[in-house]
Amino acid sequence: MYAVIVGGGKVGSNVGRALLRMGHEVSIVESRPQRFAMLEGEFEHMARYGDGTEISVLEAAGMARADVCIAVTGDDEDNIIIGQVARGQFAVENVIARVNDPRNQQHFDLLGVAPTVCATESILSLIEHEVPQHSLVHLVSLRRENLDIMEIGVVGGSRADATALGDLPMPRGTLVISVLRDHVGRVASPETVLAAGDQVVVIAEPGQESALMEIFASE
Repeated sequence: MYAVIVGGGKVGSNVGRALLRMGHEVSIVESRPQRFAMLEGEFEHMARYGDGTEISVLEAAGMARADVCIAVTGDDEDNIIIGQVARGQFAVENVIARVNDPRNQQHFDLLGVAPTVCATESILSLIEHEVPQHSLVHLVSLRRENLDIMEIGVVGGSRADATALGDLPMPRGTLVISVLRDHVGRVASPETVLAAGDQVVVIAEPGQESALMEIFASE
């Protein structure tokens, strides 16, 4: 596999090292002179200097034959442009982009730059999971598949409390995939009887949060 990584900061360089250890071929594009000098000392001919939003720079990096483009600069606007150019100009099928500010995620979605990775969003999800203050926590958004994975706490007195999963009126486009009880996870089945305090993991189409809360978290 040949990967063009645009952005030679800590994320880009670490991804490059990992791919090389796995036996893949990489090219790392970096626009900051001092950072490029460091990359050149380590990666030698695989490091390329230039602005990754420029077609000529991406062309020199071998984007036309790339199997994957990884846009991980510190600028969301640049990552969007790089993703669009990689797909539109060089017909790269696999594009992965870094989202630095979660508020910009909608722009990536709107322009079709996906999948994306956002460290801030991932950390917040982990905090909500480990220190829950809400009954429903978004764990993962599978934007390309148009699905969300959520964790919901079963509240005492709710419709789900002391009820088998198969007897619950689950909304269309939702599926309970596991149940966490006493820190032990179990694969869900229609015969699984829920209890207050359980944490259920649901995969669902977007917009089902209210309907799920009615079943699992409303007394």
